[in-house]
Amino acid sequence: MSDVELVLRSTRVVTPEGTRAASVAVADGKIAAVLPYEAEVPEGARLQDFGDDALLPGIVDTHVHVNDPGRTEWEGFWTATRAAAAGGITTLVDMPLNSLPPTTTVDNLRTKQEVAAAKAHIDIGFWGGALPDNVADLKPLHDAGVYGFKCFLSPSGVDEFPHLDREQLAASMGEIAGFGGLLIVHAEDPHELDSAPHLSGPKYGDYLQTRPRVSEDMAIKGLIETAKRLNARVHVLHLSSSDALPLIAAAKAEGVRLTVETCPHYLTLTAEEVPDGASEFKCCPPIREGANQDLLWQALADGTVDCIVTDHSPSTADLKTDDFATAWGGISGLQLSLPAIWTAARERGHSLDDVVRWMSARTSELVGLDQKGAIEAGRDADFAVLAPDETFTVDPAGLQHRNKVTAYAGKTLHGVVKSTWLRGERIHADGEFTEPAGRLLERKN
Repeated sequence: MSDVELVLRSTRVVTPEGTRAASVAVADGKIAAVLPYEAEVPEGARLQDFGDDALLPGIVDTHVHVNDPGRTEWEGFWTATRAAAAGGITTLVDMPLNSLPPTTTVDNLRTKQEVAAAKAHIDIGFWGGALPDNVADLKPLHDAGVYGFKCFLSPSGVDEFPHLDREQLAASMGEIAGFGGLLIVHAEDPHELDSAPHLSGPKYGDYLQTRPRVSEDMAIKGLIETAKRLNARVHVLHLSSSDALPLIAAAKAEGVRLTVETCPHYLTLTAEEVPDGASEFKCCPPIREGANQDLLWQALADGTVDCIVTDHSPSTADLKTDDFATAWGGISGLQLSLPAIWTAARERGHSLDDVVRWMSARTSELVGLDQKGAIEAGRDADFAVLAPDETFTVDPAGLQHRNKVTAYAGKTLHGVVKSTWLRGERIHADGEFTEPAGRLLERKN
């Protein structure tokens, strides 16, 4: 222990074995040991005592649209990673679309990495994209270190990232399965969407009819069938339809290599509360009814749904029109995801251990970040310090993401992030940030 530089102490340290009073020793950016609470501080090390504030592993968010380069008026690595750090997130994985160019070739990946390198307040990894015409690019992208490949089964909303039809899905999935990769899927069926009512205007109930649950259910059914046939590893993005849960549970029981995520907005917001014209609540698939939300929480509790990620998908404020048909579909949630989930989780009898499992441990496992996601010896010394019993009211002006649009405006949330630490260095505290210290991450072979 002679090389220990820092000891972090709390009466509530969330570890894989449960929450307990402990002291966490840090050396060279790594967790050297998790010690008893009253353990002697090694000579030369400094002590940071958080009292009853909880010490969590840094949150790992594997679904973030940073939009940089190309649409930096929507977001950017500087603002997105500051928002993440303010919310206790220490690692994110950037989605391949909404930036220009999209991450669909190795050259495009290198462009994005060059832009991100100097702006990253937290660690960043990258997804690749699977398009109808880039099957030959998938293995080179895999070898270049992307964590997997995203595809859409219905139009993505941006022309440069077209969706896959059934034959194209099978071709991409087969290629990715051949080299042991992961395919992550926006699962809404285009035929079901085309068959749904085509409604416009400010009423959220009308918008909800345009993205029915059956569109998710049918897309997931087809995805499971293809994954089973090809023995492929697949991940369902941003599940909102509780009707798909029996399909998912059955597939997992059968041994299909399937994982599933959902998002804070599906777990904390309901269709019933969305005011007319409030397109800050619009996302695809949509926020559904309260009864649907209850079932998503049950699925998290029983393991049918694996993890929670933000799907942070910002835009400029002018794209959030009061017509749900034409407004940009995306919710900005980086800074508020941890307190939003903790607020809802504690009301439902869940613990911080559950929240950490859903938002850090399992997201790290999804992409193979074995150095993240837990407070245990050998992991990166990435932490979020949370005052779980303190509350705050969301003021959009206090958010760090570029465009101060949020579906949480005016809501009172439990859980104040007091500080955020990356590899043993405090990068955020009390609204103040250090200079960018994040690293660019690549998948390990």
